[in-house]
Amino acid sequence: MTEKPLRPEVFHQARERIRRGMVERGIPSLAIAVAQGNTLLWEEGFGWADRERRIVATPHTLYSLASISKPITATALMILKERGLLDLDHPINDYLGDSKLYARVGNVEEATVRRVANHTAGLPVHYQFFYQDEPYLPPSMSETIRRYGNLVTAPGERFLYSNLGYGLLSEVIARLSGKSYANFLREEVFLPLGMLRASVQVGPGLEPFQAQRYGPGGVLYPFYDNDHPGASAVYCSAHDLMRFCMLHLKQPLPDQKAILSEETLDEMQIPTAQRSALHGYGIGWNIYNEIEDHCALGHGGNMDGVNTLLKMVPAARIAVAILTNTNGNRDLEEQIVTDILSVLLPTYAEESARVKERKKLEQSDEQTEEFRPDVRLLGRWYGHVHTYEGDIPFTLWFKETGDVQAQLGTQLKTLVNKVQFKEQYFTGAMMGDIGTQDARRYPHYLQLDLKQREDRFTGAMIALSDREKTPGNRFGSALNHWVELRKDG
Repeated sequence: MTEKPLRPEVFHQARERIRRGMVERGIPSLAIAVAQGNTLLWEEGFGWADRERRIVATPHTLYSLASISKPITATALMILKERGLLDLDHPINDYLGDSKLYARVGNVEEATVRRVANHTAGLPVHYQFFYQDEPYLPPSMSETIRRYGNLVTAPGERFLYSNLGYGLLSEVIARLSGKSYANFLREEVFLPLGMLRASVQVGPGLEPFQAQRYGPGGVLYPFYDNDHPGASAVYCSAHDLMRFCMLHLKQPLPDQKAILSEETLDEMQIPTAQRSALHGYGIGWNIYNEIEDHCALGHGGNMDGVNTLLKMVPAARIAVAILTNTNGNRDLEEQIVTDILSVLLPTYAEESARVKERKKLEQSDEQTEEFRPDVRLLGRWYGHVHTYEGDIPFTLWFKETGDVQAQLGTQLKTLVNKVQFKEQYFTGAMMGDIGTQDARRYPHYLQLDLKQREDRFTGAMIALSDREKTPGNRFGSALNHWVELRKDG
């Protein structure tokens, strides 16, 4: 990559925002890289990658990427597609061996590879982390599928962001390639692109270069793993992320191999699912059409001790990567990206301000109204929650006052909080214990995400770790369980 740094004062506003934000928010370190075309305009590290060993952050520090892993996994998937080893529009079950997804709503055959990649296959919210200082290990992917591989909405019905889906894609990559997911990425993505500081987890020999992960108050997280590697397990430096972006901006460097055709890169960048009117999702990429003439691609990541942001403007051949080793602070990263793009794109600042104001007005218009149930909702809905350890009776009562009560098994009735009912989807949160060994690793509460289908509610009950009660505010897990209720009478 040609290095042609701009004068320091060009990115002065972004640099000062970084320094001020790190102090105000207690961010241990941040690494940034900016490229246009195949020219590196700015890369810099700030703060401590490892406070305990007094190792400073640099553009070559290895950071945990969290969900920026997804476009990297998607890139590997498309290599297999180009080699004729898979069809994006075939059911993902065709490529999962004996462990299959199953559906109690919709047709599981319509849960295609493409729909898994764009989060519309009907798979649920899911994450499950395993920390080195705890006596738990990640299950095999086949066991994760057995416990949590159920569709909670019909394929194609709804965008529902799912780490489990990208865990499945990493399993498909391993099965079809005959290599481990980590080795396939190393041999077919990282090395051909010259990404020498990139690996799944921290690869052998890269340990001295990794940024440690810190939580609130500077607590050092132990190393942790997960059961959805294709969604969350990649480490990479800011410098090497620019090398990855050169591929997707169609600005390959002389020492890089063309691992995907331009036609395939275009296919990845076409929104085939909508998150909102101007925000789509393709194959591994968020696609933002909020600012006219400046369509952007990107992804962010957030988990224990990690917050990351990658954004590209293909028409202007610009890429920006921001990596930090603590969670939270997405608003700061977005502001830094705006500072940078405002330098490189003369009209960006004004257009970005208009978008921000429009979003603020939209959010104001969408303030949650007090829930008043339709007469058809009133009364008792009863059925079961299905867990991998067995079914549990579950009942909801909708009251004329707007209160919703719930009872799980023989546990005490409890109030459902944060109730919303929109476009036939009922959501809310309640106290309760789902009772499975997985969920009981941490104190948890229960989140409901159900769709009314005439006289039935179907969907998911998600056991979410209560971070305020976990050591160091750990993410813990979000584990889904199928729910089906019928109206009484």
